[in-house]
Parts: sequence; structure tokens; C-alpha cells
Amino acid sequence: MKVLIVYYSLYGHTYQLARAAEKGVASVPGVEVVFRRVQEFDSVLQATAQSQHASQLRDQMKDIPICTNNDLRQADGVLFGSPTRYGNMTAQMKLLIDGTADLWMKGEMEGKPAGVFTSTATTHGGQETTLLTMMVPLLHLGMLIVGLPYSLPQMIHTDGRGGTPYGATSIAGPRGELQPKPEDLQLAEALGKRVAEITQKVRGQK
Repeated sequence: MKVLIVYYSLYGHTYQLARAAEKGVASVPGVEVVFRRVQEFDSVLQATAQSQHASQLRDQMKDIPICTNNDLRQADGVLFGSPTRYGNMTAQMKLLIDGTADLWMKGEMEGKPAGVFTSTATTHGGQETTLLTMMVPLLHLGMLIVGLPYSLPQMIHTDGRGGTPYGATSIAGPRGELQPKPEDLQLAEALGKRVAEITQKVRGQK
């Protein structure tokens, strides 16, 4: 049983959520974690070449394989993570999803549980719209959307941090100066565990 975590991260906030989700998936016996990143654009590599923060993260992630359609095909469940761009997923993540026409035509993603997570610069920077719009193509692919229930203690709050029923979130700050709160990482871990457990139940008899 394989659960794929595929993410895009420029400055590391979504990467941290992805690693927390990985911990949650790995906590479920009998489930193998597959950890992948999304291909970066050459134009972004050039534009951020002088960014120490971005360069350090790229060096940290260099050994993580790029996600392919075969990774998606072989997965029994998937978690997708992307920071927001004007209330939507990044173009990098959208390119990956837009390239799944063959999987869609053959129904190869149908019945697979899927979870989504994101980070935004500000509290109202599109956390919910990004997650909801990320779900749309997954529904077209026939995937089963998994969210976060309010029975989780980290969900009930009025603090300036993440946490939505649509998926795990975090606030990066306008200059990327903030780090995910412990509760944000706990919810990402809970989402990973939840996707893994539901994947076992749904796909266990295939």
C-alpha cells in the first residue's frame, strides 16, 4: 500500500508541512510513504538564484525525486501540497496535474483518497480558496477527497495560524519570516495519517 506525498515549495513552508504529513503516513502500519517534489521552472531558478533562503532549500531538497505520472499511477493515495499564488495553487503544481490526461483517460486515479495542504503569506491570503480549487481537478480525476475533522483539538482556535477542514495550512508571513506553528505541523501529520488510514480501508481489497 503506497501513499504519495507530492509538494512544491520555494522557501520551505510547504516542505515542512509535507514532512509532517510524511510522518503521519509513516505512522500507519502497512503503508509505504513515497515522497516527491514538483519540478521547478527554469525562470524561477534564475529569478531566485541570488536568494540564500531559496538556494539553501533547493540544496536540502536536491535528492528528492521529481514526481512523475508513474508515481501517481502507482500510488494508492496521494497528498498534494502547494503554496498559494493569488488564491490558487502554484503554476508548478498545476503543470503536474495538467499533465495527467493519460491517467484521466484510463481512470487510473479513480477511487484513490487525496488530501491537500498549503501555506500563505497572510492570514486571509487564500488558504481556503487554494485548497478548494486544488480539489477540483482531483474530483475530475475521480479521487476521493479527505479533509480534517473538527474533532482534532488543533482545529478549534482563533489564533493567527493555519488549520482548515479542507486541509492543513500555515502562515509564512509576507517575507517568509514566519515558521509553521506546532499546531500546523500536527494538523499536517493528522492529515497524512487520515489519508493513509482511509487509503487502507478503501484500497485494501484491490
